[in-house]
Amino acid sequence: MHMEVHRNTARERGLQVLKLEAEAIRTLQGRIDSSFEAAVEAILACTGRIVVSGMGKAGLIGQKISATLASTGTPSLSLHPAEALHGDLGRVRAEDLVLLLSKSGTTREVVAMVAALKPIGATTLAICESADSALGQSCDLVLAMGPLSEACPLGLAPTVTTTAMLALGDALAMAVLEGRDFTREEFASFHPAGSLGRSLMRIGDIMRKGKQIPLITIGAQMREAISVMTETPGRPGAAIVVNPDGGLAGIFTDGDLRRLAGTDALPLGEPVDAHMACDPSFVREDQLVGDALHLIKDSHLDQLPVLACDSKLVVGLVDVQDLLEVRL
Repeated sequence: MHMEVHRNTARERGLQVLKLEAEAIRTLQGRIDSSFEAAVEAILACTGRIVVSGMGKAGLIGQKISATLASTGTPSLSLHPAEALHGDLGRVRAEDLVLLLSKSGTTREVVAMVAALKPIGATTLAICESADSALGQSCDLVLAMGPLSEACPLGLAPTVTTTAMLALGDALAMAVLEGRDFTREEFASFHPAGSLGRSLMRIGDIMRKGKQIPLITIGAQMREAISVMTETPGRPGAAIVVNPDGGLAGIFTDGDLRRLAGTDALPLGEPVDAHMACDPSFVREDQLVGDALHLIKDSHLDQLPVLACDSKLVVGLVDVQDLLEVRL
């Protein structure tokens, strides 16, 4: 019985915390006003870096905001206020913008940091509850969250306020990303590792090249196509049919071969272009690997010819096995 009561209490507490944090984010929507626009414009105009700083849990949220900015095209670093006051202010330059986080706006180290930044000349932006706080009054720009109550039963542990700071930081970062016209390709250059990075690799990085491309010229006999399919390194299961100039004409796959095998006799002496798929799907070498994956899934294909960036010249082949090898 005691355990059942405990479970119910835990469930209620969990739901209450999520409800309070969701309400805080909804409340923040009313704070997206001219001050938010000014903050976004200041970040976009910054020719240096966005230096993010805060004490305790606010500092941890600041680290995440800084990381999000950096990964989406805005150079940023995280700076601990106490370390800043003991020499690390030397990292800050006049062309930087310093984003300072404090729920109360009275955190001693953070407020002291603003005063120390004045001689440097960096722009300062505060995220705190009130623009009338010591931090709010001393910074050039302020994003005021308004009064927020923590979800902690003791009213002490940062919960609602850190969620609100994080959401506001994400809102800033995404507005700045859009303002920069930041592209998927730029995002890919910052994320070379992990599944995300792999899906954002260029097709040219993983495609089969040179002797691994099963090429055959239009007009060649079927027996030659079958020979190319079976003898090309990696056994790709397809022959890419090209025009004399190397441009894509069609593709003949092992699926096509199996269908022909069901007939009375294989037409080994007939030209491959009589049985190939004309105008097949293809990708270009500068496209993202994720594009090839989606096309293969949507079209139920196993192979895709890869063309040069600006012509129909065949420069490679992507096989579904290649995508499996990069763990997509």
